[in-house]
Amino acid sequence: MEPGEHNYSIVFQFEKEWHERNFLNYMQERWTDSFVYSAVYVLVVFGGQFLMKRRPKYELRPFLALWSGILAIFSIAGAIRTWPELISVLSNHGLQYSVCVPTYFKGVTSFWSFLFTVSKVYELGDTVFIVLRKQPLIFLHWYHHITVLIYVWYSYTDHTAPGRWFMVMNYTVHGFMYSYYALRALQFRFPKFVNMVITSLQLTQMIIGVLINIWIYKIKGRGEFCQQSYENLLYSSVMYFTYFVLFAQFFFTTYLSKSAYRQKGD
Repeated sequence: MEPGEHNYSIVFQFEKEWHERNFLNYMQERWTDSFVYSAVYVLVVFGGQFLMKRRPKYELRPFLALWSGILAIFSIAGAIRTWPELISVLSNHGLQYSVCVPTYFKGVTSFWSFLFTVSKVYELGDTVFIVLRKQPLIFLHWYHHITVLIYVWYSYTDHTAPGRWFMVMNYTVHGFMYSYYALRALQFRFPKFVNMVITSLQLTQMIIGVLINIWIYKIKGRGEFCQQSYENLLYSSVMYFTYFVLFAQFFFTTYLSKSAYRQKGD
């Protein structure tokens, strides 16, 4: 099997007609727009919090359910369309190839890589619901949104190879996460272990990201080819390590600390 050719029993017309080169050219010219989106995001979020201080909160449950439902369906579809490529690459070319050769920018996964990239702008809207509903806004939430957006847009311009793993993991975890959020917004009740599973999936994603970056450092250190610049690798390493620390801290304080047990007892 040639790189970029994978066992998709169905290929949709919009996937066949997608012109990746046009989007690549656009991103190479405009990827820094991600900083503009991030700046607007910060102004809207923290400006919104200031304006909401003296205002009653908005419930917005139907709108939140719709928003999360759209992202859940999108993420599940993205996972379904990108997993076959990853499995095929692992089966036919091996683990090192999967993190070092960016053939996922061909065929079906090329289209879903494009959607994955632009979806990071759409996901910024999550925080608007937190602000309008006057819920706690933790550092992890807005830091994660901003850094993912900037890194993904920056990495697309280089066709960074380990992005294959990062994309598939993100689609998969978000499929579970946004489905959970949508059902919660519809007032479905879940036992606490479901919350723990969702956070555990997020934490596992960060651990795998850290391990992939360490391995790529070793591969490049041996002088072997791997399509990721040292500059990009540095950014990715800092990003995933800080995510790991923040998600681990969140998991501990929410589920394992004494205060968490006291809340459970209440």
